[in-house]
Amino acid sequence: MKWLLICATLLPLSGMANTLNNTNQPGQQGYNPSTQRMQTQMQNQQSRQKYKLQQDQQRQSQDLQQKMQEQRNSATQRLQQSQPGTQPQQPQIQQNNNSTTP
Repeated sequence: MKWLLICATLLPLSGMANTLNNTNQPGQQGYNPSTQRMQTQMQNQQSRQKYKLQQDQQRQSQDLQQKMQEQRNSATQRLQQSQPGTQPQQPQIQQNNNSTTP
């Protein structure tokens, strides 16, 4: 008798769980196209946000690397200029040795 009472109690719960599991499957009872559409829109928005976040992170990483390189270059230049007895490096200008006299 107790077994029958337990089965009678659990049967409606299992039916509700089955209905919830099939909510967004076309052709099934409980299918709601507006819910499906909303889920698709949310997935698309999430994909766009993920892509934008990746782009932002990549840009920030590149900016940071560039800034760090500029700081290293500046520090190296200051160090070279502070050394006694050294001349600051001047850019070398290549002269054209192929000049011809008229």
